[in-house]
Amino acid sequence: MRVEVTATRRLTFDDGSPVRAASAIVSYGDGWLITQDDSTLGAHWRPGSVLPLRLLDPVEGLDTFASADGSKHLKPDLEAACVLPDGTVLLLGSGSTPARRRGVRLSGQEAVVEDLTALLGRVAVALGVPHDVLNLEGACLVGDRLRWFHRGLPAAGWPSASVDLPLDVPLHEASPDGVLRYDLGTVAGVGLAVTDAVALGDGLVLVSAAAEDSPNTYDDGPVVACALVLLDGDRVLDRAQVPLVDDRIAKIEGLAVVDETGSGARLVATIDADDHTSPSPVLELSVGW
Repeated sequence: MRVEVTATRRLTFDDGSPVRAASAIVSYGDGWLITQDDSTLGAHWRPGSVLPLRLLDPVEGLDTFASADGSKHLKPDLEAACVLPDGTVLLLGSGSTPARRRGVRLSGQEAVVEDLTALLGRVAVALGVPHDVLNLEGACLVGDRLRWFHRGLPAAGWPSASVDLPLDVPLHEASPDGVLRYDLGTVAGVGLAVTDAVALGDGLVLVSAAAEDSPNTYDDGPVVACALVLLDGDRVLDRAQVPLVDDRIAKIEGLAVVDETGSGARLVATIDADDHTSPSPVLELSVGW
C-alpha cells in the first residue's frame, strides 16, 4: 500500500479563530462536518467558508475545554462520526469519562443528544476492559451494522478492538457483539492503535493508526508514527506510514472517503495537533494498493 499527501491546509473559522483539536470528519450537506474533541461546537467546512455548528449545550457555561484551566475533564470528546443509512450524521463520544459518554444525531441543523452510559457499559463488558479504559475513536458502517473501534493502549496490554452494533434498534438499547481485536504492529517499539476508520468496498475497512507513547487512555503522549492500515475483518492486509507534513508526524484522527476505485481511494483527513491555539491541519490523501 502507498500513501501520498496531495494537499494540505490549516482550518480557521471565518472569524479567524482556529478549528481546534479536529478529531472526526464526515460528509455533511455540501461540505464536511469536523468535530473538535475539546469543544461543544463542530466546524461546518463548505467551499469558501468554515462556520461553527452547535452540537451540544455548553457545559458549566463553557464551550471549550483545556488542561490549563482545569476543565479538560468536562470535554465531550466526540471522536467518531459516520453517516447512517437514513442520512443522519452520528457522532460518538470516546467513553472514558462521564462527560464523554454521549452521542449526537444530526439531521439538518437539528442535533439530538443521547446518553450512551448504559451502552458503553455493555461495550466495556464485550471488550473485556474496565470502563475507564474505554477510548472509542472510530466508527463506520460494515454491511447493515455499525462497527465501533476502541483505540486501546497496546503498551498496557489493551489492543485495538471493535464491536458491532445493530442499526434496527435505538442505539442506547443496542447489544454489542462481533468483537474483533487487531494487531497493527509497532513503530520504534510503540504499538499502533486505531484513531479512525472508514468502510471501503468488498467489506474492507481502512483505519488510521497512531503510535503514541501515552501513559494511559486519558493523557496525550509523544507520537512516533502514523499509518494507514487496510483490514479484512481482523486481518491486516497491508500497512503504510503516512508521510511527514511540514517535517512533523501527522497524527490523523479523522478520515473520510472522497471517492474510491478498485485499487485505491482519495481521502480527506484531519489532524489533532494537541495544541488548541493552532489551526487543525486537513490533508488530502491518495491511497493505492
